[in-house]
Amino acid sequence: MAKMPADTTSSGSEHILVVDDDAEVRSVLCRALAGEGHLLHEADSTDAALRLLEQIGPMPLIVSDIHMPGRDGVDLLKEVLAHYPDTSVVMLTGDAEVTTAVASLKLGAVDYLIKPVLVEELRQRVRRVLDKRRMALELRQLRQHYQTDLEDQVRVLSRKNQEMFLGQVQMAVTMLEAKDPYTRGHSHRVALYAVATARTMGLDEAMIQQLQLGAELHDIGKIGTRDAILNKSGPLTAEEFAAVRRHTTDGEAMLEVLRTEHPEVLAIVRSHHEHLDGSGFPDGLVADAIPLSARIVSVVDAFDAMTSTRTYRKKQGAQVAMAELARHSGMQFDPAVVAAFQQAFPSVASYLPPQLDADLAHV
Repeated sequence: MAKMPADTTSSGSEHILVVDDDAEVRSVLCRALAGEGHLLHEADSTDAALRLLEQIGPMPLIVSDIHMPGRDGVDLLKEVLAHYPDTSVVMLTGDAEVTTAVASLKLGAVDYLIKPVLVEELRQRVRRVLDKRRMALELRQLRQHYQTDLEDQVRVLSRKNQEMFLGQVQMAVTMLEAKDPYTRGHSHRVALYAVATARTMGLDEAMIQQLQLGAELHDIGKIGTRDAILNKSGPLTAEEFAAVRRHTTDGEAMLEVLRTEHPEVLAIVRSHHEHLDGSGFPDGLVADAIPLSARIVSVVDAFDAMTSTRTYRKKQGAQVAMAELARHSGMQFDPAVVAAFQQAFPSVASYLPPQLDADLAHV
């Protein structure tokens, strides 16, 4: 088969690799997909498929059998995810291997088909997978352009247009949260909770204004974190967790131009995941070394996360969330801040996420 250009993920026709040790099966699948205008490549084993990918570069889609001599389709899936993360993988399985196919979805496969494969079903699944992949790549490109534009504006920003800059950053936070219904309104609620807590603690209005802005922008660094990580339903790998942790320092860097006028805002963005016992990030600060504003946002941020449904767990009631704050008081959270938030909570209970059950909306 003729060698293609090194990058086959963005050309006009979609290149698809079919992997199966049965030549007849490969032939049927290739003919079915070639009729859709795709450019087909074949391999009879995992090792042959990997050699082909190394030779000609990544492809948009791989359709692979699970059960093959030597290294099986699951081994191929793991290798592809590690080295070609933008390649989608659809698994083929017999009736007796459905459990393995479902397990492959948890590893990162996008779909599976049961043999014998119906031609029209194959075509429909492939169309859907390729459309979804195309949309994900376009969204990533838009986000990268937006982030680049935002960072360019930060570098040339002068004090006289800080208000415009803040408006753009706040819009970026809104855009970030709007992509996920589970986090929509999160930063706004955190800001409301933080202000109520600060007033209970008797902080002055200048500090409260900075606290409100810092709470609204505390997660701005996540604009550079991949959606696949932010929306992952299972546990994060060490590499993925490191990417999430970087949102604190990335956010601080994005807002550097505000340091002179709004130092507490940057302190909140950087330090809202620090823990009182030093086990937090990014600096492992201990006790009073953590800015008070960041300690306040840490408490109310955790509360809103617990009382909101997320991709990785269901929401908890306000009573349960308050009990968790109290349980970790003195270790993760500042006891004085926890007590102040508990005292202030009745005045802001109506701001709980709308999906929270009504009978859990009071403490």
